[in-house]
Amino acid sequence: MSQQMLLLTAVSMWLFAGYFLAEATYYNHHMYNRYRALNHHANMDNQLPPEVPVVTEAVAPRSVNFSRTFYGIMFDAGSTGTRIHIYKFIQKDPVELPVLDNEMYHAVKPGLSAYADMPEVGGETIRQLLKVAKKTIPKEQWIQTPVVLKATAGLRLLPQEKAKALLNEVKEIFDDSPFFVPNNSVTIMNGTNEGLLAWVTVNFLTGHLYAKTRKTVGILDLGGGSTQITFLPRLKKTVLTAPPNYIAKINMFNSTFELYTHSYLGNGLIAARLATLGALGADGLDWKVFRSSCLPKKFREDWSFGGLTYKVSGIPDGFAGYKLCYQEVMRVVKGIVHQPFEVKGSSIFFAFSYYYDRAVESGLIDGSRGGTVEVRDFKKRAKEGKTLDVLLFSKEHSGQSPAAHIAQT
Repeated sequence: MSQQMLLLTAVSMWLFAGYFLAEATYYNHHMYNRYRALNHHANMDNQLPPEVPVVTEAVAPRSVNFSRTFYGIMFDAGSTGTRIHIYKFIQKDPVELPVLDNEMYHAVKPGLSAYADMPEVGGETIRQLLKVAKKTIPKEQWIQTPVVLKATAGLRLLPQEKAKALLNEVKEIFDDSPFFVPNNSVTIMNGTNEGLLAWVTVNFLTGHLYAKTRKTVGILDLGGGSTQITFLPRLKKTVLTAPPNYIAKINMFNSTFELYTHSYLGNGLIAARLATLGALGADGLDWKVFRSSCLPKKFREDWSFGGLTYKVSGIPDGFAGYKLCYQEVMRVVKGIVHQPFEVKGSSIFFAFSYYYDRAVESGLIDGSRGGTVEVRDFKKRAKEGKTLDVLLFSKEHSGQSPAAHIAQT
């Protein structure tokens, strides 16, 4: 079966908008005070939309002239960079979902994990990004605009005490800012929630959460430290045969979605490179050179990730190419990736992050207009060998946050 990938640059909203979607539709709902009376509390730790309790009394909505504009600030603390997303939402009806009106995006490199031994320096990158928020959001809105940071695989891979020091530094900076700081505003997001919120965001943007049908789309996210897959199974067999903890339920908008979701920690683009090179957790970084057949013979370069620098090269006296590289990679991923049968059929997935970057950098799509490619085109381009070094060791994260649309037919 052919597998087609339509890569879109128009959608720049990152997965964490799902958090604000949950907040906006809960705390600003015309029945919110009634919910509070029933002692309902939104789960601020998991950042998932709350399960709405049954309310027997009819409560009249606000005036038909109701219209509200609000903002949200989300920091994505990834393994290769820290990105700020400033969302502007408009809600024209109190009983309807808000609409994303605009997003301001800015990124800095490296990621917070690179400052594991210098949390104060890492915190300074957050201060600089908050200046962008102050310039974007009207001053009168600051006090009611929530600011949240969610760290992903980069901090999950750090020792606990170092990750905690970084998070504490960020929390102090948030507390000193003029913005609203919710409880648990600075946390490390687990892989399950990362996938679930990406799924909520993409289906919100594509209008599938508004639809009465269950024709949702799946998501594929390739980050630096981990990779996620999330979709709504059509077959009961998928649910029954999934490994433990691969199925998660999410209650949202009077519906329950039983999703297949999993995050492969250590299998993001950068972490997988380390594993392929045999450098993951290795000692002797000052003198040791990590070689791979995935790189051209004459390639040699210092490569930094997570605050560490690695010396990497091709194999000068050996061979390089697709087959040898494929064998190296398979030794790393074989046996750890579960492949649900139904995704081989007519499923639709949206893919983003490094999926998009690599498609652009390998010349498969136009960087501004996007395009449609087949998954096998990546394989073909790698076999050609002309872009092998680009695919593996090109500049990380272009500073954009586009999405990719993968249609499997």
